[in-house]
Formats: sequence, C-alpha cells, structure tokens
Amino acid sequence: MVSLNQSSLDKLELLFKELGYRVRYEKGSFKTGACVLQNAKVIVVNKFSTVDMKVQSLLQILQGIEVSEEQVPEKLHDFFQRTRQIRLSV
Repeated sequence: MVSLNQSSLDKLELLFKELGYRVRYEKGSFKTGACVLQNAKVIVVNKFSTVDMKVQSLLQILQGIEVSEEQVPEKLHDFFQRTRQIRLSV
C-alpha cells in the first residue's frame, strides 16, 4: 500500500520525472486534483489540494498511462510495484 504522505508525493514526482513527465503545481478549477496536458507530458496538479489528494491524483494518472517495467529506475521499482497493486476511489 502507498501511504498518502509527503514521502510518497516526492517518490511519485521523481517517478514521473524519470518517465519524462513534468509535474507542475498551479491554481485552477480542476474537477479532480490534477490533469494531463494532451501530448505534452505535463501534469498539472491543483496546488491548493491536500498532500493526500495530490498523491491520490498522481496515482490515478499513473494508473492511466502505459508504463513498462524497463522505464522505471531500479531505485523506484518497489514503489512502482506498490502503486500497481492499489485501487483508487478518487
């Protein structure tokens, strides 16, 4: 299970960076806590969301994109595996 805390948020940010995505925190009127800009590999997260909502939003995006095991750095492999085993109710 992935904890909904700052440590998990930091790992998710690093994982997205390693996958070629840029995570930005901005204000906006999001229906969810984050969105992916089409074809730009940019994820915009509502900066006013709580840490747990930010983690849940990034986990939801991660589960919605195609990621092969080879793309994940070894240091994040265990964390990535835990993200694949959870179900979200965002």
